[in-house]
Amino acid sequence: MQLRDIVHDDWETILDIQEECYPQIVPESLGVLQSKWRLSPQTCFVIELDNQPVGYCLAHPWQLGTPPALEQVIEAHANPDTLYLHDIALSAKVQGKGAGKLAFDRLLQSATDASLTSISLVAVQGADSYWRKQGFITRKIDKSLESYTSDACYMVLDI
Repeated sequence: MQLRDIVHDDWETILDIQEECYPQIVPESLGVLQSKWRLSPQTCFVIELDNQPVGYCLAHPWQLGTPPALEQVIEAHANPDTLYLHDIALSAKVQGKGAGKLAFDRLLQSATDASLTSISLVAVQGADSYWRKQGFITRKIDKSLESYTSDACYMVLDI
């Protein structure tokens, strides 16, 4: 397995993986996903196996405590202090084979290199238990998470 930058031809597969991984959420549009990538291409990448994308990661600098809503087009934040992890999504064929750790390790290094003080995310569909094992803690915030699933929770890893 390897990580590589997203190229134009990857987007159809990224949309397919998103749909596979998030059956409880209306899939985000191509334009919204690409806005995250345009903002921070160095923290957005695909996970590849046998020269085929089998997963992706979309993350971007953001302001702690203010996660973007789903289907929100992203623009640069004036004073980012966190690397917001929108998504690490893996096709069923690579789940449990270390792809998530590989992607997360790259994100952790990217956040450190950018002098960001944390990585934050909104966990959905029961993923909070996975993220707790990675060291994330749940934080209460004033912003509504109503665009996400009913079990959505905001989580932060201080670095």
